[in-house]
Amino acid sequence: MQQPNPLREALENGRFCYVVELVASRLTRESRLLEVASHLARVPGVVAGSITSYAGGAIGHDPIRVGTAARARGLTPNIHLTCVNRSVAAAQHALEDLNALGIENVLALTGDYPQTADANAAPPVFDLDSVQLVRMMDELRRGGMSFWIAVAVSPFKYTEADCRYQYLKLEKKFAAGADYAITQLGYDAQKFRELRRYLTERGISKPVLGSVYVLGAKGAEKMSKGEPPGCWVAPELVEKIRAETRATDKGTAFRLERAARMAAVVRGLGYAGAYIGGDHQAEHVRWIIKRSETLAPRWEELAEELRYAPKNGFYLGQSVPKTRAPRGIVPRVLDAMGRVFDVRTDSVLRRTLTGAFGWFDRHPAMARGLERVEYTLKHPIFGCEACGNCVLGQMEYVCPQTCPKHLRNGPCGGTSNGRCEVVDKPCIWVRVYERAAAANELDELKTYIPPADRRLSGTSSWINYFLERDNRPGHEHALVTIEAARTIGNSETQNSKRESREESAREEARRI
Repeated sequence: MQQPNPLREALENGRFCYVVELVASRLTRESRLLEVASHLARVPGVVAGSITSYAGGAIGHDPIRVGTAARARGLTPNIHLTCVNRSVAAAQHALEDLNALGIENVLALTGDYPQTADANAAPPVFDLDSVQLVRMMDELRRGGMSFWIAVAVSPFKYTEADCRYQYLKLEKKFAAGADYAITQLGYDAQKFRELRRYLTERGISKPVLGSVYVLGAKGAEKMSKGEPPGCWVAPELVEKIRAETRATDKGTAFRLERAARMAAVVRGLGYAGAYIGGDHQAEHVRWIIKRSETLAPRWEELAEELRYAPKNGFYLGQSVPKTRAPRGIVPRVLDAMGRVFDVRTDSVLRRTLTGAFGWFDRHPAMARGLERVEYTLKHPIFGCEACGNCVLGQMEYVCPQTCPKHLRNGPCGGTSNGRCEVVDKPCIWVRVYERAAAANELDELKTYIPPADRRLSGTSSWINYFLERDNRPGHEHALVTIEAARTIGNSETQNSKRESREESAREEARRI
């Protein structure tokens, strides 16, 4: 029998709710996290505790274990599931574990790039991005599993490409099967309003939780430098918080009041709830909730005060778009060649090339030689890394392998003014956006791009394309089979596994 899910029930019924983030950091003992969970479970209006994974790129406690034990203490968990160092099979296994434990709420994230002090360490693996993870969860759900899927979005981007792509990617996440979204951190009511307007204008009625962060001086100083990635705090707010710390309570009252005001603002703007981070003390959360309800009639006045943003930052529908640079000779020539030599549909040309590449495929030495020729041509121009699943045509001829996370469906939330969060260079998605905008083809960026089939790495994408082996839009392999998912979701073995794991979790909770 499906367990009660206060988070899903609140959002489905349009009841404003509160979710509190629990950072499952190695710096915090699990026993302390569970003690916090038991107190939060008794705070009216709190419908879930959101258990982090790889927060800021640092390995923490297992969020599934913490979430299971927290539920035993009465707090409904919302598990952060990242794609960091997870193969497609490992992601499916984690989702099967969640289903076996009866945990429905999952926040699907690409994840921050891992922190490591070892320069010789192997680069992390991102076989999936957040959009592809949502698609996998939706396929499993259609097979019988029960998931309530959350995704992240950051309206707090102040260049055109960063801002527009966040919204385009959010649309892709909803189309892939996401049920609701949670904003990332920001202190700009105008951006909160911008996101709501964007969704309303497009007829998207999915609920969104607004991020409300209890920001202290240390956190403000780190975030003003872009740490963790995707977070940014204006210098004016940093100075204000520094001054507040001179109060006898070290600024606690100011921090809580600011959070309560933010909660009142997001509620007034039509958000479905507040996602509270930065402070999970039950007495503080209770105060923020009560205070925000008192302040609710003044939300418009408070919104005018919440204006911490960079000067000349981009606002959708308000800022004047910059002059477009030409699209470039390479995309235009390749598009023209694609129109003249169209191989996307059945034709004499396609059949001829299919036969030719089939011959190469039957002769391994020739196939390897062809792959080397392809790499020699494509690497200097596109940065090709021979993934065998070429999607240059869907990405404005920018290779996704040149992204440190190998993302295929848009930028992560860590971009800052068009710069990559991992390496000091422009984010590749800025170039994708600029070329699409110059060609008036921004809607094409909403196309879902499936994950690369890693088994094809080092093989010729030309052979794979014509022999229908690759994974691309229009020729997509299901991440999981519905039949397998249905078996997983309904079998007696799975029910037995769930009971065993739940009993283990209860025993662990009692022990801790």
